[in-house]
Amino acid sequence: MTVVRFNPFREMMTLREAMDRLFEESVVRPRTTWRRGTPEEPLRLPVDVYTTPEEIVLTASLPGLLPEEVDITIEGDTLTIRGELRPPLDNVEYLFQERAYGHFSRSLTLNVPVDVEKAEAVFENGVLTLTLPKVEEIRPKTIRVKTK
Repeated sequence: MTVVRFNPFREMMTLREAMDRLFEESVVRPRTTWRRGTPEEPLRLPVDVYTTPEEIVLTASLPGLLPEEVDITIEGDTLTIRGELRPPLDNVEYLFQERAYGHFSRSLTLNVPVDVEKAEAVFENGVLTLTLPKVEEIRPKTIRVKTK
């Protein structure tokens, strides 16, 4: 039997070794380039959606697009937004190219009936704001309690 002197620093590793090990064991791989959206596999449009007692409001950033270049449809309880972000310049050499381009699409299921006839879409500074009023019966009603 051999006696080994206890050394608490023998089991320690440097910060660099710990970070190398973390990245080697990581399952997540960072995406280094943005993909181009195609009609068969469009980009997923990021949106913000919030609700008020009267309406559902959706906002999406669509830089450089004109209102007629965006297709918004509501079929049943499904809202779909489609379009195409313009490609970058062809005659330059990019140092960084992080913005996605190409076809995009986003479909959302609306869990509240909306009045499609009163829906409004507005473009302002590259931001699409879609306002969908809720159907009158769905809006919350306040009933006052009276005393006798």
